[in-house]
Amino acid sequence: MARFTARTADKYVLYEQSVQDPKAEVKFVHRVYKKRFGKKATRLREDFCGTGAIACEWVRRSPENRAIGIDLDTVPLEWGREHNVAPLGAAAERVKLIRADVLEERDDKMQIICANNFSYFTFKKRKDLARYFRAVRRSLVREGFLYLDIYGGPEAQIPQLEEWEYDDFTYVWDQDDYDPVTGDYRCFIHFDFPDGTRMKKAFRYDWRLWNLTEVKDLLKETGFSKVVVYWEGTDKDGDGNGVFRPVKRGDDSIAWVAYVVAFK
Repeated sequence: MARFTARTADKYVLYEQSVQDPKAEVKFVHRVYKKRFGKKATRLREDFCGTGAIACEWVRRSPENRAIGIDLDTVPLEWGREHNVAPLGAAAERVKLIRADVLEERDDKMQIICANNFSYFTFKKRKDLARYFRAVRRSLVREGFLYLDIYGGPEAQIPQLEEWEYDDFTYVWDQDDYDPVTGDYRCFIHFDFPDGTRMKKAFRYDWRLWNLTEVKDLLKETGFSKVVVYWEGTDKDGDGNGVFRPVKRGDDSIAWVAYVVAFK
């Protein structure tokens, strides 16, 4: 019997299984911070955190670590408190998931702030993204950085469906519409199940497809001292291998994923 159907599946469980890899994200920022500053980071903030998976993994990594997750949507926050924070047991006191606006400056200064899964694409206007970057910079300690992911390439601009098979479901990424004049970008995530049912538009994204050069330039304009791009390597078949290394030049892939680290 199939484990999941459109009627019984929890979309946040499916999302965490198919989209997120908190262990890899935490390992990456830990490695970058230690190499740059010669010490371990202990304070991390996850912006647009949803269910707070990265914040919780950060706390799980070390008894010294503390984390904050920020999001405007109460539904994934409540889900995260129940399914990600509570299972931490005593360590749960070291992570807080907060309903707040990431544009607001906070008193708690962080060593690492991350905005993953292209979440900052929600800012469509340059002035709004600049405002976010400035707010982040003010919220970082002197030895701190902002960590973003970004993707692009010609295929990113083409309306299309991409599917990835998992044991009990199929993840469907739907690039529904792209406007080359405004950069407006509408995407959905659907989930298909072995019984033939579909969880349609489980997640909807109304974004601007930001260019890597635009993001780099804006980070520098908003005061970050150094911006480093980490490019994903490829395996023998030419697919991404999940290994990201600092580069000064990328390649002309039709689709690529990169990390951006902006040091205060």
